[in-house]
Amino acid sequence: MQTERSPTHDTGDLQYDQPNDRYVFHHDGDGTATITTTIVHAIASIADIDVSQGEFSLYDSVDPDALDRLFGKKADGTERTGGHVAFTALEHEVYVYANGDVIIYPPSASVDRPTRD
Repeated sequence: MQTERSPTHDTGDLQYDQPNDRYVFHHDGDGTATITTTIVHAIASIADIDVSQGEFSLYDSVDPDALDRLFGKKADGTERTGGHVAFTALEHEVYVYANGDVIIYPPSASVDRPTRD
């Protein structure tokens, strides 16, 4: 997969995968940011909006608290190993996987999207 750095990003390893017209990154579950915080900053960076100005709320697309619980560690402290969720935010298709992979497709003409390579 050929990737190049997005010119603006707040997520550390957000990369643009040009051949597949998508942004790809891996959320660090051991880091200080929640998965929803990481996703919000990624979408804001991709869409070139300022989240501090209230231009975007993830609540308009998905329940952030539920998303954090769904992809957080299990009650016994073990990591989640399977499952994914897909939703649309600011017309971007967002795919979140239990292993921390996140794929964001920018708005485009109607195209069938694969869930992951």
